[in-house]
Amino acid sequence: MATIDTLIMLGLSALFTVIIGLPVGVLLFLTSKGQLLENRLFYATASFVVNILRSVPFIILMILLIPFTKLIVGTSLGIQGSIPPLVIGAAPFFARLVETSLREVDKGVIEAAQSMGATHWQIISRVLLPESRPGLIAGITITTVALVSYTAMSGVIGGGGLGDLAIRYGYQRFQTDVMLVTVAILIVLVQILQSIGDWLVLRFSRK
Repeated sequence: MATIDTLIMLGLSALFTVIIGLPVGVLLFLTSKGQLLENRLFYATASFVVNILRSVPFIILMILLIPFTKLIVGTSLGIQGSIPPLVIGAAPFFARLVETSLREVDKGVIEAAQSMGATHWQIISRVLLPESRPGLIAGITITTVALVSYTAMSGVIGGGGLGDLAIRYGYQRFQTDVMLVTVAILIVLVQILQSIGDWLVLRFSRK
C-alpha cells in the first residue's frame, strides 16, 4: 500500500511538474539574452524566483508551505498534502533543465525557421521542442528520480508512502527490516525510472 501511495504521489507530482516547469523553462529561454523574446527584466525576475525556490532545502520548503498546502488542498497530510510541495520544489529545477536543453538547439535552425516566416509559436512547437526532445526527456528522468527522494522526505511531515513507512516503523519503532525493505524498493524504483529514461533518450536521439 505504501508503495502504491508513493507511485501515485510520484506520478501526479511528475505530471504537474512538467505541466508547470516546461512553459516556465521555455519562457526563461525565450526571454534570455539574444533570444526571440529578449526581456532582461522578466528574465532577471523569473530567474531570481526560480533560484530562490531551488535554494531552499526541500524539507524546509515542505514546512514553509504547510499553510499554502492547506489552503489549496485542505490538508498537509497524506498524498493530497504532499503533491503541492513536491511540485513547487521540483518545477523550478525542471524549468532550468528545460532552459538548458533549449540552449543546445542549433541557432541556425531557429534562424532558418524565422527566415521562412514561422511565428514564435511555430518555432517553439515545431523547432525548439522537437529538436530538444532527447534533452527534455533526460530532464524529466532526472527530475522524476529527484522526486523519488522528495516523496520519501515528505514522510517526515506525514506525507504517506514509503518515506512515512520508513520513518514511523523503521526509525521510530526500530524495525530495521522495514527500513531495509523500504530502501530496497526505492533503489529498484530509481533504477527502473533511470533505465526507462535512458532508453527513451536513445530512442529519440538522432545521434
